[in-house]
Amino acid sequence: MNYFELFGIPVGFNTDKAELAQRYFELQKKFHPDFHAQSTEFEQADALEQSSILNKALKTLRDPDATLKYVLQLKGMLEVDEKYQLPPDFLMEMMDLNESMGEHTPAHIQALEKDLALPIKPILDQYDDAHIDQASLLKLKEYYYKKKYLQRILDRTEG
Repeated sequence: MNYFELFGIPVGFNTDKAELAQRYFELQKKFHPDFHAQSTEFEQADALEQSSILNKALKTLRDPDATLKYVLQLKGMLEVDEKYQLPPDFLMEMMDLNESMGEHTPAHIQALEKDLALPIKPILDQYDDAHIDQASLLKLKEYYYKKKYLQRILDRTEG
Protein backbone atom coordinates (compact mmCIF):
# COMPACT_ATOMS: atom_id res chain seq x y z
CA MET A 1 0.00 0.00 0.00
CA ASN A 2 1.45 3.36 -0.98
CA TYR A 3 1.05 6.58 1.00
CA PHE A 4 -1.79 7.86 -1.17
CA GLU A 5 -3.73 4.63 -0.71
CA LEU A 6 -3.04 4.76 3.03
CA PHE A 7 -4.74 8.15 3.22
CA GLY A 8 -7.42 7.22 0.68
CA ILE A 9 -6.52 10.06 -1.67
CA PRO A 10 -5.61 10.10 -5.36
CA VAL A 11 -1.97 10.17 -6.41
CA GLY A 12 -1.13 13.76 -7.20
CA PHE A 13 0.59 16.96 -6.23
CA ASN A 14 -2.29 19.14 -5.07
CA THR A 15 -3.28 17.32 -1.93
CA ASP A 16 -5.74 19.18 0.25
CA LYS A 17 -3.69 19.76 3.42
CA ALA A 18 -6.78 20.00 5.64
CA GLU A 19 -8.12 16.70 4.29
CA LEU A 20 -4.69 15.13 4.73
CA ALA A 21 -4.55 16.28 8.37
CA GLN A 22 -8.08 15.03 9.04
CA ARG A 23 -7.31 11.59 7.63
CA TYR A 24 -4.03 11.49 9.51
CA PHE A 25 -5.79 12.04 12.84
CA GLU A 26 -8.40 9.42 11.98
CA LEU A 27 -5.69 6.90 11.16
CA GLN A 28 -3.64 7.84 14.23
CA LYS A 29 -6.62 6.93 16.42
CA LYS A 30 -6.58 3.52 14.77
CA PHE A 31 -2.83 2.90 14.80
CA HIS A 32 -1.22 4.95 17.57
CA PRO A 33 0.57 2.64 20.05
CA ASP A 34 -1.03 4.38 23.05
CA PHE A 35 -4.40 3.04 21.94
CA HIS A 36 -3.02 -0.51 21.96
CA ALA A 37 -1.55 -0.62 25.46
CA GLN A 38 -3.82 -3.52 26.45
CA SER A 39 -3.23 -5.44 23.20
CA THR A 40 -0.92 -8.36 22.63
CA GLU A 41 2.78 -7.77 22.09
CA PHE A 42 2.35 -8.58 18.39
CA GLU A 43 -0.55 -6.10 18.04
CA GLN A 44 1.47 -3.43 19.85
CA ALA A 45 4.44 -3.96 17.53
CA ASP A 46 2.14 -3.83 14.50
CA ALA A 47 0.52 -0.61 15.76
CA LEU A 48 3.95 0.93 16.31
CA GLU A 49 5.02 0.01 12.78
CA GLN A 50 1.78 1.34 11.25
CA SER A 51 2.08 4.56 13.23
CA SER A 52 5.66 4.99 12.01
CA ILE A 53 4.59 4.47 8.39
CA LEU A 54 1.73 6.92 8.88
CA ASN A 55 4.09 9.60 10.25
CA LYS A 56 6.51 9.10 7.35
CA ALA A 57 3.64 9.26 4.86
CA LEU A 58 2.33 12.50 6.33
CA LYS A 59 5.80 14.08 6.27
CA THR A 60 6.24 13.05 2.63
CA LEU A 61 2.84 14.24 1.41
CA ARG A 62 3.13 17.60 3.19
CA ASP A 63 6.41 18.42 1.42
CA PRO A 64 6.04 19.13 -2.32
CA ASP A 65 9.63 18.08 -3.10
CA ALA A 66 9.29 14.84 -1.13
CA THR A 67 5.94 14.15 -2.81
CA LEU A 68 7.51 14.63 -6.24
CA LYS A 69 10.31 12.23 -5.36
CA TYR A 70 7.82 9.71 -3.96
CA VAL A 71 5.59 9.79 -7.06
CA LEU A 72 8.62 9.39 -9.32
CA GLN A 73 9.67 6.40 -7.22
CA LEU A 74 6.17 4.91 -7.46
CA LYS A 75 6.39 5.23 -11.23
CA GLY A 76 9.81 3.58 -11.32
CA MET A 77 11.47 6.76 -12.60
CA LEU A 78 14.17 7.05 -9.92
CA GLU A 79 16.90 4.53 -9.24
CA VAL A 80 18.97 4.27 -6.08
CA ASP A 81 22.26 6.15 -6.53
CA GLU A 82 21.24 7.12 -10.06
CA LYS A 83 23.74 9.24 -11.97
CA TYR A 84 21.24 11.36 -13.85
CA GLN A 85 22.70 13.42 -16.67
CA LEU A 86 21.46 16.99 -16.55
CA PRO A 87 21.44 18.99 -19.80
CA PRO A 88 24.79 20.64 -20.62
CA ASP A 89 23.23 24.13 -20.88
CA PHE A 90 21.84 23.79 -17.35
CA LEU A 91 25.22 22.62 -16.04
CA MET A 92 26.96 25.56 -17.73
CA GLU A 93 24.49 27.94 -16.12
CA MET A 94 25.18 26.32 -12.73
CA MET A 95 28.92 26.62 -13.27
CA ASP A 96 28.48 30.35 -13.95
CA LEU A 97 26.31 30.63 -10.86
CA ASN A 98 28.92 28.86 -8.72
CA GLU A 99 31.65 31.19 -9.98
CA SER A 100 29.65 34.30 -9.19
CA MET A 101 28.55 33.27 -5.70
CA GLY A 102 27.65 36.30 -3.65
CA GLU A 103 25.05 37.71 -1.33
CA HIS A 104 22.39 37.79 -4.07
CA THR A 105 22.81 34.11 -4.90
CA PRO A 106 19.90 32.78 -2.74
CA ALA A 107 17.44 35.16 -4.40
CA HIS A 108 18.85 34.29 -7.82
CA ILE A 109 18.51 30.56 -7.11
CA GLN A 110 14.93 31.01 -5.96
CA ALA A 111 14.17 32.87 -9.19
CA LEU A 112 15.77 30.03 -11.17
CA GLU A 113 13.61 27.51 -9.28
CA LYS A 114 10.49 29.44 -10.25
CA ASP A 115 11.60 29.49 -13.89
CA LEU A 116 12.23 25.74 -13.78
CA ALA A 117 8.75 25.13 -12.37
CA LEU A 118 6.88 26.99 -15.13
CA PRO A 119 7.04 24.27 -17.81
CA ILE A 120 6.04 21.49 -15.42
CA LYS A 121 3.35 23.40 -13.54
CA PRO A 122 0.59 22.15 -15.89
CA ILE A 123 1.76 18.56 -15.34
CA LEU A 124 1.68 19.01 -11.56
CA ASP A 125 -1.64 20.86 -11.55
CA GLN A 126 -3.44 18.42 -13.87
CA TYR A 127 -1.72 15.22 -12.80
CA ASP A 128 -3.75 12.11 -13.56
CA ASP A 129 -1.95 9.01 -12.37
CA ALA A 130 -3.91 6.70 -14.65
CA HIS A 131 -3.13 8.71 -17.79
CA ILE A 132 0.30 10.23 -17.21
CA ASP A 133 2.56 9.70 -20.20
CA GLN A 134 6.24 8.84 -20.25
CA ALA A 135 7.24 12.23 -21.69
CA SER A 136 5.58 14.04 -18.79
CA LEU A 137 7.21 11.75 -16.27
CA LEU A 138 10.59 12.44 -17.87
CA LYS A 139 9.97 16.19 -17.58
CA LEU A 140 9.11 15.75 -13.90
CA LYS A 141 12.27 13.71 -13.40
CA GLU A 142 14.47 16.33 -15.02
CA TYR A 143 12.81 19.04 -12.93
CA TYR A 144 13.38 16.98 -9.78
CA TYR A 145 17.12 16.63 -10.49
CA LYS A 146 17.54 20.28 -11.51
CA LYS A 147 15.78 21.45 -8.37
CA LYS A 148 17.88 19.10 -6.26
CA TYR A 149 21.04 20.56 -7.86
CA LEU A 150 19.89 24.09 -7.12
CA GLN A 151 19.07 23.14 -3.54
CA ARG A 152 22.61 21.86 -3.00
CA ILE A 153 23.99 25.22 -4.18
CA LEU A 154 21.53 27.08 -1.97
CA ASP A 155 22.50 24.92 1.02
CA ARG A 156 26.17 25.82 0.49
CA THR A 157 25.39 29.53 0.37
CA GLU A 158 23.31 29.42 3.54
CA GLY A 159 25.57 27.03 5.42
